Amino acid sequence: MKNLRHSVFWPPFLLLIAAALFSFFNREGFIKMATDANNWLLANVGWLFSLGGLIMLVTVVGVYFSPMGKVKIGGANAKPMLKMTNWLAITLCTTIASGVTFWGIVEPIYHVTAPPESLGIEPNSAAAAVFSMSTMYLHWTVTPYAIYCVPALMFAFAYYNMRKPFSLSSTLAPLFGEKVFGGWGKTIDALCLYTLALGMAAAMGTSVLNLAGGVNYLSGIESTPALWAIISVVVMVTFIISASSGLMKGIRILSDLNMKVYMVIILFLFVAGPSAFILNLGTESFGNFLTNFFEKSLFTGASSGDQWPQWWTVFYWANWFAWAAITALFLGRISYGYSVRAFIMVNFVFPAAFGAMWMTIFGGTAIHKQMTEGTLGDILNNQGPESVLYAVLADLPLSSLVIPFYLFVVFISFVTASDSNISAMGGISSTGITPESPESGMMIKIVWGVGVGVISWIMISFAKIDGIKMLSNLGGVPALILGLLTVFALIKVARNPEKYDVASREQNNDGQEELKKVM
Repeated sequence: MKNLRHSVFWPPFLLLIAAALFSFFNREGFIKMATDANNWLLANVGWLFSLGGLIMLVTVVGVYFSPMGKVKIGGANAKPMLKMTNWLAITLCTTIASGVTFWGIVEPIYHVTAPPESLGIEPNSAAAAVFSMSTMYLHWTVTPYAIYCVPALMFAFAYYNMRKPFSLSSTLAPLFGEKVFGGWGKTIDALCLYTLALGMAAAMGTSVLNLAGGVNYLSGIESTPALWAIISVVVMVTFIISASSGLMKGIRILSDLNMKVYMVIILFLFVAGPSAFILNLGTESFGNFLTNFFEKSLFTGASSGDQWPQWWTVFYWANWFAWAAITALFLGRISYGYSVRAFIMVNFVFPAAFGAMWMTIFGGTAIHKQMTEGTLGDILNNQGPESVLYAVLADLPLSSLVIPFYLFVVFISFVTASDSNISAMGGISSTGITPESPESGMMIKIVWGVGVGVISWIMISFAKIDGIKMLSNLGGVPALILGLLTVFALIKVARNPEKYDVASREQNNDGQEELKKVM
């Protein structure tokens, strides 16, 4: 803890404790405050989130084909620190992969049974099925990964090529120069650290409830705060150990394992599930997604007073922006030695394709069950979303083996996402982080890991998960502003990357000096 950045660490950490205490002692007041603020945010700033996501997507595509695409992160002579397969596995597990394990089956049922009223789609109809699947493509493919990719790419270039500090403010250096590293830079880091801590606590709460539902299904043990505490401790200890062991050990090994179990469960569900229906619905819905992409992306419901976009699309975009800021530090750090185009492929193209494949198979299976039996909507309303998940899995062959395996998938997915983010949180909370010394101290990782775990348990036990999700959502506003400024910075660099590529110039100068010595 001796290398602690006090002005960055203490404000978000103390605010996190205050939020937990508020929810503990005044649950109603906490929920009301969070709900009112969240409703105001979605109603008044939702349009900017929709536009922001689209801007991020256009920026990623533009940079790929720009002169910057050929630039190597770390300079022309940089050698990759990770194999491509390891890099892809870590990237995928760091971003939204832990979310797909829950929402891939549950979310489609919401959209089939309750599509937007303003669109006039009849619930549980064929049109509702197509709308549901095409919406899954919107929420879990290109736009979310573009929101992650832009700040991560700008940070990677600023950190390795421009030789800037391990700080989010480095992403704005092309716009504001060195003055961005003063008080404003520390404020940006502290604010984004707070939003990620809340987001991680919300994600952990969701995962704990998901795991508790599975334990209840398999063993009959009631899902109570006591069970949640046991699961929280197991999850927390696992991701702290993984994060503390560093990138090349725990995080890399767990991510590789995670990718393998993903492939196993995807292939099994495709073969065991309604394969023909999945392929047909996926094809038709993907066409609908492409045809109506801009309309779906910019749907606000304002003219009709429809709040569906605020409940879903805007809510997701706010969360992605809040998470993407700090996650960018980790994603940028592990990209050393690869070209910008390779970065975009690994952080945008491949993960978006994975998201589409996952949603097609898992979402298609859930939609098929609802369309043929009509039972999942009732289960959702009467028993909760986690019950929908296990109702779908229980129909599969070998369900007594599939469900424990799926619980393992949920567990390992959250752990692999958490350990990389804990690593980033530790880094931004510490001084002395450099490419040569990239890891923060173990104690700061433990403090953040325990803090997130305890806050998560308190929230789900006393304020339920909705309150912390709303607080996480509020963090999307400053993260959105930071993200849009990062877009301008990245465009500025992409137009003339040689001007900012200090690393390549240093390497060229070193090479010339060596040549002179030889001659």
